[in-house]
Amino acid sequence: MRLLTHNILRSQIKGVTNNYPLKIIVRKVSVKEETFDPDYLKIAFFTNNWDALVYVSNTLGYTELPDTSVINVDEFLKKFHHALLELQLEEGALIFPETY
Repeated sequence: MRLLTHNILRSQIKGVTNNYPLKIIVRKVSVKEETFDPDYLKIAFFTNNWDALVYVSNTLGYTELPDTSVINVDEFLKKFHHALLELQLEEGALIFPETY
């Protein structure tokens, strides 16, 4: 699962008030190279929750994302690209925040 996918997942259990972001228990992470497309990343940036992306990328062992974003800097876009599209959770579990 890419972090792009994780960023949109939410708990659908009725009555749950804290449904996002889902926590991850990591067993295996892989990196799969993807084509770098800065135009796509600039669009994707505004549809993703930055704090959740930083949290989950840290959980997967990638600590290169800054706490604040600088979308118009190439180095930032490359780190964002790596976290969003290239890091992949191969084995693990998703945990609803309220049940953790």
